[in-house]
Amino acid sequence: MDDAAIRQACTDLIVRYAWLNDERRFEELAALFTEDARLYRPSAPQLAIEGRAAILAAFRKRPVDTITFHVTSDVLVEVQGADRAQARSRILLLSATRPQEAGALPADVKPPLPGVFRDSFALTAAGWKFAERRGMFWV
Repeated sequence: MDDAAIRQACTDLIVRYAWLNDERRFEELAALFTEDARLYRPSAPQLAIEGRAAILAAFRKRPVDTITFHVTSDVLVEVQGADRAQARSRILLLSATRPQEAGALPADVKPPLPGVFRDSFALTAAGWKFAERRGMFWV
C-alpha cells in the first residue's frame, strides 16, 4: 500500500468515526479501534478509555436523548511506515436534546465546541484501525 492509500484509509477512519458517532452506531464505531486501543474523549482529555470493549461500553452510556453533529476538517495524516501512521484533525461539535415530537427542532441546543484530535493508527489483519485517539476541546 503506498503512502497516498494509507493517508486515504486513515482519513476515512476519522470521517467514519464522526458519522458513526452521530448516528449512534456504537458497535461499528468501536470496531474502528484495535483491541487494545486507547481513547481520550475531548470531554475528558486526561482520562484514557482502554480497550475496544471499554470504548464500546463508554459510548453505550451516552444518554439516549442527546443528539450530536460532528464536523471534521483539516485532516493531516503522516505515514510512519507500512503499518503505522499518525494524524491530526479539527472537529466542531454541535449537540442538543432530541425533540419529543417528530419534525420538531432540537431542544437545549448547546454552543458549538471546537476541538482537535491527535490519532495513531495501526495496520491490522482487518485493515487500518485507531490505536489511540486523543481529543480535546478548546475551553
